[in-house]
Amino acid sequence: MVEHRPVHNSEVYVLSQTPFSNHLNRHGGRPSPPSPITPAEDDFLCSPIDKLPLHNFVEPAIAACEEQLAVESRLSGAVHLLNTASTALSCITGLYSSDRIAREGFNRAVDAIVRRQGDHGRNGKLVVIGVGKSGHIARKLVATFNSLAIQAVFLHPTEALHGDLGQINSRNDTLLLITFSGKTPELLLLLPHLDKSLPLILLTSHTRPETCEIVRQRPDTILLPAPIHEPETKSFGVSAPTTSTTVALSVGDALAMVASHELHPSVSKVFAKNHPGGAIGAALRGGSVSPAPSSAISSGGTTPCHSSSRTTTSLLSTSSQKPSSLPPTRRSLRDLAIPLPEMPCLESSLGQLLGHEPIPTATAGDLLLAAYSSPSGWVRLPQGVVSPRRIKRLSPSQLSLPLSDPSLSWLITPQAEFVSLTADTEVRNAAEWIKAMRTVRATGVTRMRGMMGEEEEGVDFGDECVVGVVEGGELAGVVEVGALLKGVGKP
Repeated sequence: MVEHRPVHNSEVYVLSQTPFSNHLNRHGGRPSPPSPITPAEDDFLCSPIDKLPLHNFVEPAIAACEEQLAVESRLSGAVHLLNTASTALSCITGLYSSDRIAREGFNRAVDAIVRRQGDHGRNGKLVVIGVGKSGHIARKLVATFNSLAIQAVFLHPTEALHGDLGQINSRNDTLLLITFSGKTPELLLLLPHLDKSLPLILLTSHTRPETCEIVRQRPDTILLPAPIHEPETKSFGVSAPTTSTTVALSVGDALAMVASHELHPSVSKVFAKNHPGGAIGAALRGGSVSPAPSSAISSGGTTPCHSSSRTTTSLLSTSSQKPSSLPPTRRSLRDLAIPLPEMPCLESSLGQLLGHEPIPTATAGDLLLAAYSSPSGWVRLPQGVVSPRRIKRLSPSQLSLPLSDPSLSWLITPQAEFVSLTADTEVRNAAEWIKAMRTVRATGVTRMRGMMGEEEEGVDFGDECVVGVVEGGELAGVVEVGALLKGVGKP
């Protein structure tokens, strides 16, 4: 079968059984002319199709995807670091809430600083020593201490060996060494030249004295632990100081703030005096600093039972006397707190307050009567406060016991065991934080203690835990965790 298409030559083939010459003779004609030549390949109709310029579309799309991936990777790295730092701070919070050595070390460190400051401390100062990144942390802490009216200076260990040891007063100063490893060579070289009569505080990652080289060489060192939950090499693939410096700085800030509250009746006033410049100074000059309540409990100090505070009453008494009209989720701790002046103070039969010691003539029954007459159910003592939930735990057989009896040591909550939160914190946010800390203590902190050895009992954020409500830098009132959680619906 013949295909019907142009023939590519100049001849014509006649398909017939009759010879070609007979065909011509019979019809008397000539062969048909040659067929037209097939169009050339370069003709318009048969020219090849140009390739589409896909690179104009694909390459920009790939570049945009790569840029987006780079941005996501960058932000992912930032979130990872922030989350790691947050975990480290949660763990260190749990450590100081429960670990005996950490709590004793912090208490001794505050005592060492407070005893040697001001006129009564013969105008001693805090000398902070560190090198490298720890040196930068030391400089920052010195600035914080000074702004809070605690005299402090920075001393570089190498410069100290070349004459700067003269900065240290051999009788009145307190020393604070900062080293993550606990065996920084520069500090070990300096250690023999530091007067052994001066209190020495060590801010380090070690949680036990027997593991730290500096403590081994000077056993009377006050250990101030600042560990991290995992090595920075594991967290970020490099041992650059990140979470370790964050934790060290936070513990140092806590030390400065607590010591300042014990030294000064109004920390906000001394801070305003020492910080006249910048945005903070402008805000303070604008009148945002409120007078400190004279009856506020200073951290680790006594609770003046004979004084009252108009400032505290004006801040908190209104909300405690009548229900707030705000919805529970919008209420602040200011609305729940019990003002200190509204708590009756249990005094001895002689009307004397004996500092940190319990009143020997007062019994648990006297305390129960004072709580019964208290509008809020709270009672104040020189050494702390007694909350309604703890009073309800008293049994009839305990009512005749003096408050100094060891079996009643659980009854009074000293301020050192308060969980401090600001007055404008929303009840909902405070409740969420309390729940988170309960989880941390039940999981992560327990694992940390397991690695360090024996478990210690401490603040468990239970319903009887006392929240200290801070207003203007001063303790203005208290609230039980149970009442706080009830304000938003207890889980």
